[in-house]
Amino acid sequence: MSSLVRPPHLGVRLHVDHDRDLTPRRNATLEAHLRVEVTADGAAAGLPAVELAVIIAVDVAEPRRSAVRRALPAALRALPDDISFTVLGGGGPAPVRCYPLGEAEWAVADAREKRRAAFAMGAVPLHRDGPRPAGYAAWVARARALLAARPLAVRHLVLITDGSSAPDDTSLQEELDACAGQFTCDVFAVGNDWAPDPLLALAERLHGTAEFVEGGLTSAITAAVQRLRRAHTPQLPIEVTARPTVRQVSLVEKAPRPHRLGGLPVPGRPYRWRFPAYQWQPGGYDYLLTLVADADTDPLATDLLFAMVSVGDTHLPVTARWHRPAQSSPGPAGGTSARSVRSVLSMNATTAMRAALRQGLVAIKEQRREEAERLLGRAAQLATRYGAEWVLHEIRAVADIEDASEGRVRVRTTVDAHTLGPMILRAGSRPGGPLVDVAGQPPGPRCRHCRTPAGSEARYCVACGEKLL
Repeated sequence: MSSLVRPPHLGVRLHVDHDRDLTPRRNATLEAHLRVEVTADGAAAGLPAVELAVIIAVDVAEPRRSAVRRALPAALRALPDDISFTVLGGGGPAPVRCYPLGEAEWAVADAREKRRAAFAMGAVPLHRDGPRPAGYAAWVARARALLAARPLAVRHLVLITDGSSAPDDTSLQEELDACAGQFTCDVFAVGNDWAPDPLLALAERLHGTAEFVEGGLTSAITAAVQRLRRAHTPQLPIEVTARPTVRQVSLVEKAPRPHRLGGLPVPGRPYRWRFPAYQWQPGGYDYLLTLVADADTDPLATDLLFAMVSVGDTHLPVTARWHRPAQSSPGPAGGTSARSVRSVLSMNATTAMRAALRQGLVAIKEQRREEAERLLGRAAQLATRYGAEWVLHEIRAVADIEDASEGRVRVRTTVDAHTLGPMILRAGSRPGGPLVDVAGQPPGPRCRHCRTPAGSEARYCVACGEKLL
């Protein structure tokens, strides 16, 4: 998708928290909270628009033309100058190019092109009677073909859908496999006749967000493009190099957007996994790193390097030791081990809370009332424990919360089925803020002026420049 080289102005700091005592056995699991902090001090305010290529795909049936009639022209007029763009429509069994007109596959935005594109949207082809569009796989395949010929730093698909495409079979998963690493995707759902599952799959596999847009489609598209311009590093993989006794490695982003990263083996390096990540912006990113290892003949009570995590040219060791519970263990000083366990438990609880909320809403949709109350009750319990007020707000839309801390929830007898799809989408793709109960500041020397972490041999603070010694 872009060069893997990290720009010199992008700063990366890594922190890891985990329980450093493992019981020696086969299939031992080490879970670690990996925190990546990205800074871009002195960088440009945004990526130049000339480095962006965006496809706007309109998978909407004719009865919903009003949903896009004003939004699309306004969004096109708001595009930044010099951005490469094209618009696809779904008037027949396959996506067709609506703009630019003629033989050109891409337009470069300027006042004339944006004015012409906005006018052309008045006649954008939408699905009517006859063969239905070929499904989301066809839209993604068309985007992949177009973007392959536009090798810019950031390549992105904005898919606007009301669910009028034909149902997908396994072809969507196959196409998503082919698109991995090629481009990213945001999905905006309009209306109320779409299925959440394929939209969540699109957003998760293509590192974007699936969002229900009842109104404000123009601002949603504009905000997506603005977010792309904040991506100082479009692609920068997280690499994990493990010791030979580690047999499985997985990495899940928890914040700001929860999704599992697909690990790719590095040719010629049997113990290294590469996890592609995209659209790096200044801010904090939280991941759950899971290693499955065998004790084999490793020594006991000895610090061992289980993995080395690398982001660009920044590296962080993940160390632990095999320790029998019956043996006495002083543990790390300052209660670090207990704090690390709380951090990982918080990450797992956040995942369980989202899953319970989503599964409970699906159970309501399928009229499994008792199961819905059990699942939503579990989500309410976790939301109360970890201060996730947005989850309680979602539950109140479909149920009465009798006692959140005890998980007592009563689903209402009448629930508007049209509200469930957007709620399921939010539960699966809602951008999250910082994780609740994140780990405290890592141990080690810090600047006495600004409290920025400093290396053991550092003489001056990298943030404020003050002398450390």
